[in-house]
Amino acid sequence: MSATAAAALLASRRALGANDRIRIGLIGTGGRCMYLAELLKSLPGNEIVAACDVYEPHRLEAVEKMGPQTKPSSDYREVLDRKDIDAVVVGTPDHWHVPMTLDAVAAGKDVYCEKPITHALEEGDKLIAGVEKSKRVVATGTQQRSWDHYLLAKQLIQGNRIGQITLAEMYWYQNYLAVPQEPEREIDTARLDWKKFLGSAADQPFDTVKYRRWRFFWDFGGGIFTDLMTHWIDVVQWFMKSPSPNSVEASGATHALHDLQCPDTVNASMIFPQNFTAIYNGTMVSSIEDGGIVFRGTKGVMKLTRSGFWVYNEANEHRNDRELPEPDIVVKSTDDGTRTNLENWLECIRSRALPNAHVRAGVEAARTSHLANLAMRQGKVIRPA
Repeated sequence: MSATAAAALLASRRALGANDRIRIGLIGTGGRCMYLAELLKSLPGNEIVAACDVYEPHRLEAVEKMGPQTKPSSDYREVLDRKDIDAVVVGTPDHWHVPMTLDAVAAGKDVYCEKPITHALEEGDKLIAGVEKSKRVVATGTQQRSWDHYLLAKQLIQGNRIGQITLAEMYWYQNYLAVPQEPEREIDTARLDWKKFLGSAADQPFDTVKYRRWRFFWDFGGGIFTDLMTHWIDVVQWFMKSPSPNSVEASGATHALHDLQCPDTVNASMIFPQNFTAIYNGTMVSSIEDGGIVFRGTKGVMKLTRSGFWVYNEANEHRNDRELPEPDIVVKSTDDGTRTNLENWLECIRSRALPNAHVRAGVEAARTSHLANLAMRQGKVIRPA
């Protein structure tokens, strides 16, 4: 299948209108949120008019990058109180995602919230109920759902191209020990509202590592499973039409990154009622191969990454070689799924349609990641009701 044919198959997204400008506030203007903001700035029909962060340098830098129409704020409630704001982007630590999203939809705002959309299992039903009652448009940062080659890969998987799938192998490797290209800037605690950062978390003294690496402390994030596996398990559950596993077991250990609370090396195994198993392996001390999913079926194998996907036929005489045989199908990515996910969100704000990365899917993906953390921390197989 050629790249041209793949593009033709998926060239159905409606172009954005140019006149109905959507006014957006940013909440939590760290690195990820500002990446989203830069992408939004490049898309037509929207305007960033507020930048909220508990750290003054972050919000002022956001104002400088977004333009004079962007007003700084230290309290997200001030942003939600503004009648001229239509929508908000939530890029805060995980423990703020649900309260901010619920407050935002209650205030009549549409929301784009980064993944994982929940910080705890018990938040999921409450979030879904609040969003659906509000009739607001809420999208999550599981951007694969708006990425062209993932949409095409889904069609092939569901069209039985590689046969019955019994195993989905997920992996993601990053290196937190690598020397950064630029030294990290010192945190000016006099300009940081640490109490606001903590929110519902237990009161504790400021800690630079916790502030920078909050994803790896239980009060604020959920480690590798919620930060990384959430993306891939969302794809697996979406492709396989299987929103929840029957059982989850997991293990993890800290071998190198001893200043972090969550393990630096993990694995998990999840058995689904649709007769397949998904496994995940990850470590934060080696980045070769990066991340992806391998679907293994009776007719072949699909290797799927953010760069594209490759399909290998089962009937291949070189199947025992360490090197993979020549693929039967190659499709390369031609876009950034984060951009197309934001574009879909903006389209849905105008049409009031359900976004690709809708709240139920976000809750389901986060839920499986939370179950993996629960199985790892309790040291037992979890069988959700």
